[in-house]
Amino acid sequence: MSNGSAPETPRPEFAPRASLEALRFRAGMLRRVRRFFEERGFLEVETPLLSADVVIDLHLDPLPVTVFADPRQASAGRPMWLQTSPEFAMKRLLAAGFPSIYQITHAFRGGERGRLHNPEFTLVEWYAVGQGLAEGIQLLSDLAESTLQRGCAEAMAYRDAFLKWAGVDPLQAGCAELAAAARQNGVAIPDGQELQDRDGWLDLLLVDCIEPHLGRSQPIVLYDYPPSQAALARIRPDCPPVAERFELYVDGIELANGYHELRDAEELRRRNETVNRQRAAEGKRTLPVESRLLAAMESGLPPCTGVALGFDRLVMLAFEASDLAQVLPFPLEIA
Repeated sequence: MSNGSAPETPRPEFAPRASLEALRFRAGMLRRVRRFFEERGFLEVETPLLSADVVIDLHLDPLPVTVFADPRQASAGRPMWLQTSPEFAMKRLLAAGFPSIYQITHAFRGGERGRLHNPEFTLVEWYAVGQGLAEGIQLLSDLAESTLQRGCAEAMAYRDAFLKWAGVDPLQAGCAELAAAARQNGVAIPDGQELQDRDGWLDLLLVDCIEPHLGRSQPIVLYDYPPSQAALARIRPDCPPVAERFELYVDGIELANGYHELRDAEELRRRNETVNRQRAAEGKRTLPVESRLLAAMESGLPPCTGVALGFDRLVMLAFEASDLAQVLPFPLEIA
């Protein structure tokens, strides 16, 4: 080389992508997370990665698995799913009388690969029995402060963030007004974006106008989302109504998604059917509506908040890496 330095030694084909330093740091973060929950009396649990039930979400695509009985007929057997989240199984534990619980587990989502995504990833998920929205936000802030050491999180309403950085009210504006706000803010609008797709316009504005500002000086938690984006969160009958959902952002990156949990089984059935219609309209496979979670909710799910945090992203930010692959031993390309 012209500067006299020796060329880098090529990495062997079998070698991990992450350095030993990064993986030691990751191990330390695992210990820190476990200590955080143990100090607060949470029980660590393990639930199956394979499940007959699956979260029904427009944007989450589970990986199907056939559990065969006869190895000579590997394509014939029970259809199951690799979990996109341990949510269903953990809520079944709560309905059976378990106290506040957490787990650190692998989850799987199809169609996701990039700087911030890997189809197989590590989730930290927890359920705090008896907590409401404010307590759930505070616990998430405490965890962020303990692991990232960048101060406590600021809480900001989803509506206020849109008014501040996009100049539009996300709870009351119609589709035409949201589309106009996107154009005024120079948002690149995909060719397939439909005028009447309200959540589509909200997502475009969130990604382009809001997220780049979030969590720059300190972590920030957005809360009180539009009811159409409630997923499994309670809807609070304000004027206008809001979903008691909250998300943690650091350096413009979403780290965690939380809910003051829905407990009404019939409402969940209605939401599942609505989302399946949306999936079908987008050409995606529909997913099973009935589940053991519904039976658990009918028997009585206790009041609680639940949060899923992307552990790989947490490590990436704490380690000051720029790509998940830098803190994963074997990302998809070399798995």
